[in-house]
Amino acid sequence: MLYQVTVKQRYNGSNVRIEPGMSVQIPSNSMCSPLMSSDGKRAIADAFMRIYGIDLNKISSVIGTSYMTCERIG
Repeated sequence: MLYQVTVKQRYNGSNVRIEPGMSVQIPSNSMCSPLMSSDGKRAIADAFMRIYGIDLNKISSVIGTSYMTCERIG
C-alpha cells in the first residue's frame, strides 16, 4: 500500500521548519496509518530527509496526527 503524508500545521523550532502542504509518499505493508507505528514514523522521517533535507528525528513529536494527515492512495 502507498500512503501520502501531508503537513497540516506549521512548526518552527529546533532549527527545523515544516510548512502546511509539504508531503511525502511512503509504502507500507501495515493496514494501520504509518503515523501510528514506529516503523511508519521512521519511514516518514526518512522520506522528509530524502525529499526536503529536513531531519524530523530532531522533532519526532511532529510526526503524528496533530501536525500531519495520512491518506491511503494505493
